[in-house]
Amino acid sequence: MKRTFLTLTLAAAILFGFSNCQAKSGDKTTANNPTVAVADEGGSVKLTKAMFLEKVWDYESSPKEWKYKGNKPALIDFYADWCGPCKTASPILEELSHEYSGKITVYKVNTEVERELSAVFGIQGIPAFLYIPLNGRPTMTSGIARTKEDTKKMFADNINKLLLTEN
Repeated sequence: MKRTFLTLTLAAAILFGFSNCQAKSGDKTTANNPTVAVADEGGSVKLTKAMFLEKVWDYESSPKEWKYKGNKPALIDFYADWCGPCKTASPILEELSHEYSGKITVYKVNTEVERELSAVFGIQGIPAFLYIPLNGRPTMTSGIARTKEDTKKMFADNINKLLLTEN
């Protein structure tokens, strides 16, 4: 009886904690509609498959032809909550999303939740980053540098390349 009570209490605590972790500061979904994301003030946007098809590329309608739907370059971070390097990259990306607000859009795809999106891009290791110029094909990189400063420089260099291809 005590064991059952402890098990239920532990399960309830875990579920409560998990539900509270769903809406972190970087998650720019609206309270009324969690599938509608906003990034007008900067910050990263968590992508679902439906949002990806609408805002980035409808691979179901044109699976063989890349057609970017955005109006500015983008960076997509493929991550998982359990991934240590992803946790290192996340605050750096959040900082850069504010720094480059209005110039690029930073999206995040949780590979544990959005498995189909991960499969579409052949994600086998995380973190993985898809840099999307306005014109031309996207570029995929993976991993992070040894230090926070080197990682930030890596992102900034790739973002600046995106912005150069815009002109």
